[in-house]
Amino acid sequence: MEICFNPADFLDRHLQKAALESGLFEKSFDPQIRLADPRHGDFQANGILPAARERSLNPRQTAIQLIEFLEKSGEIDKNMVDFSVAGPGFINFNLKTSYLKGWLAAHSTVDQLRRAAGDIFPKRSFVVDFSSPNTAKQMHVGHIRSTVIGEALCRLLEFCGASVLRDNHIGDWGTQFGILVWIIKKTGFDPNQPVADPLGELEDLYKKGVALTNEESSSLEEARQELVKLQNGDEENLALWKKVNSVSYGAFEEIYERLGIRFDTVLGESFYREKVGRIYRELAETGVAEESRGALVVFHPEHPRFRDQPFIIRKTDGASNYGTTDLATILHRVEHYKATDILYVVDSRQSDHFEQLFLTVRKWFLKKNLLVPRLEHISFGTILGESGKAIRTRDGEPVKLKDLLNEAVDRAYAIVSEKNPDLSESERRKVAKVVGLGAVKYADLMQNRTSDYLFSWSKMLSFEGNTAPYLLYAVARVHSIFRKAGLRPESGDGQANPSEFETEAEMALARKLVEFSSVLKQTLNDWRPHFLCTYLYELAGVFSAFYNSDKVIVEESGVRARRLILCARTLLFLETGLHLLSLETLERM
Repeated sequence: MEICFNPADFLDRHLQKAALESGLFEKSFDPQIRLADPRHGDFQANGILPAARERSLNPRQTAIQLIEFLEKSGEIDKNMVDFSVAGPGFINFNLKTSYLKGWLAAHSTVDQLRRAAGDIFPKRSFVVDFSSPNTAKQMHVGHIRSTVIGEALCRLLEFCGASVLRDNHIGDWGTQFGILVWIIKKTGFDPNQPVADPLGELEDLYKKGVALTNEESSSLEEARQELVKLQNGDEENLALWKKVNSVSYGAFEEIYERLGIRFDTVLGESFYREKVGRIYRELAETGVAEESRGALVVFHPEHPRFRDQPFIIRKTDGASNYGTTDLATILHRVEHYKATDILYVVDSRQSDHFEQLFLTVRKWFLKKNLLVPRLEHISFGTILGESGKAIRTRDGEPVKLKDLLNEAVDRAYAIVSEKNPDLSESERRKVAKVVGLGAVKYADLMQNRTSDYLFSWSKMLSFEGNTAPYLLYAVARVHSIFRKAGLRPESGDGQANPSEFETEAEMALARKLVEFSSVLKQTLNDWRPHFLCTYLYELAGVFSAFYNSDKVIVEESGVRARRLILCARTLLFLETGLHLLSLETLERM
């Protein structure tokens, strides 16, 4: 019998085949294979009930006939998988010890897992748009959500067979540069002069410029003229603009490096400002856009929310906007990068914009006979402070991301020093970096991304509950088992063949390990990394129960071998899962 990476896919395929070959259904149906309540089995088929009722069949009787046909066909070996009918027509599948043993043997390395997972998104080319800070401003705590969710999705997609291009679509063009160029000239600030925090200096300068232009209309007009000069290609203003962007991205890169995040391309709004002419022309020529009150707009009368809310492509003064450059960006990604799927990891406040953008792209591409890419807005909620509002400093300013990361590492260092004072200074610093940065990332990823969540240092740095420190400690704990045994995890037991799983704790852990494949698929189907976080937390808990119940290093070689295999696979899946979430792991803590 085939050992499939995702047993749910295997069962789905054979149930559909049995339904057709038995004559029970004239066409295929969705068996709706799901992870089952452990009391009933490993997987459950829920689709027989609606499919039978749709055809005026008795669901329970239909389910019985299906499993009788499966037994006769022999394509699902009952020595490896047991199946039975429950209730009004559910089919429960129970993986037997021989199947569990074979599955764990077939998936013993990261490369084997990656090859097996590679069928989830084969031949799909993704562009993932995430992080996207504005230049001339420091990244603040709000950027952590887009950044870590985007990176986790990229790693998961690559692991599951997709081609992925990470695109940091930075905000490097707009009216703020008129104010910034004006205040730089007015104060005589030299952006080429080395300072400790160049981006911080520029941000403070910009705030000063905003305050002055708000107070004096003459200053505002002067700033507008500097913007016009910049847009018309004035050499001095362009040089200042380029320097500001260079300083900004240098500061961004320091944060990305700390977080272990990289980008394949960084193309800001400025890259697309010369490409908007084609957008105006094609949308007008195809009739997708029309003139309205001096602006070029797209109406979506078929959509109840946007019936009276046009999508503006060109403003009345002839200027482009986010809608224009976003359309040019999609066209570039499809034509230049051959993207089949484009994901936007952007906060939920932009939902209406993206919905109108995607509607516009669909109409435009269909008119031009272009393949419409799959466009998805991966929205997320807000990080809240103790007040229940968006987290800010005491003086009302957004919390700078670099300050948050520094504080996370400092707090982790204090905890590590208290718990393990015998570690050397360098070891404590290393552990603190991994734990502190991992805690910030994981505290975000373990949330349902569409929900707001309350930021809490005590919760994210706790060694109890669903946290990074708890999982990192679980990884280090498994490493310690192999150190004490004088083995490397990848070496297996080093001697005898493993015997069959027998104890309840062994079976529970083996079954939890097999769920890994289904969890990867579920995580990417819904674009919700918290599904993987929940699984890793549950796996660590099941392992803890196994370790407390069953001694690993025993005299009987077959028992020792099978328990070491369970330890090795637990370590493999915990580390693989945490790395997919962009967390580093440690062998000692």
